[in-house]
Amino acid sequence: MRGLSDTPGPSRVRGGFEAAFTAMAVLAALALLVSGCATGGTGARDEGPAHSDSVGVAEVPSATPSATADDHVDAVKLVKDDPKVSAAVKHELKPCVADEYAVDVSYGELTGGTVNDVVVNVMTCGDAVGIGSYVYRATGGTYENVFKAEEPPVYAEIDRGDLVVTKQVYEKGDPVSSPSGENVITYRWTSGRFVQEYSTHNEYSNAVGGDASPAPSGN
Repeated sequence: MRGLSDTPGPSRVRGGFEAAFTAMAVLAALALLVSGCATGGTGARDEGPAHSDSVGVAEVPSATPSATADDHVDAVKLVKDDPKVSAAVKHELKPCVADEYAVDVSYGELTGGTVNDVVVNVMTCGDAVGIGSYVYRATGGTYENVFKAEEPPVYAEIDRGDLVVTKQVYEKGDPVSSPSGENVITYRWTSGRFVQEYSTHNEYSNAVGGDASPAPSGN
């Protein structure tokens, strides 16, 4: 009987294989778990950067002109280097205090381009009287002068896509601070140039103390 008991039967052999297979499976599972912990266990969070990249691709820049850092130009250099600007305006374009110039600059859509147009007003230092107004349009990586008004006092600005130029009117004896009236002219970009659309003349009444104010219009 001892001899028979020392010889493993089929059931004992099969049981041995099953036990060995179970042990190997447990060891494999433990190895996989340890490997996951060694990498930090990021799991689904590893997909974060990929998700972020897809959002960035979806954000396509708009072609509508907008004020960015690239829009800002050196207006003083732009005017000084412009052959269309008169010598008289260039002569007056000098620093008022230190390196501060009496120059107003605004950016906006006037000519329908993909880059904002630039409106530059050059003024005198003492009285801030506008002596030149200019519009520059981005063309081929440079700015082209597409409008100028150099009959002082003059001032240009952007109003809802139109160019509005105000020219103050002085009669004999009027002080600089008290013009007799103003002409307001509205231009619109049409067929590659600015075309006058509207013109308004406003008369001023001199209030007590020498201040000028628009005269009331009739009903």
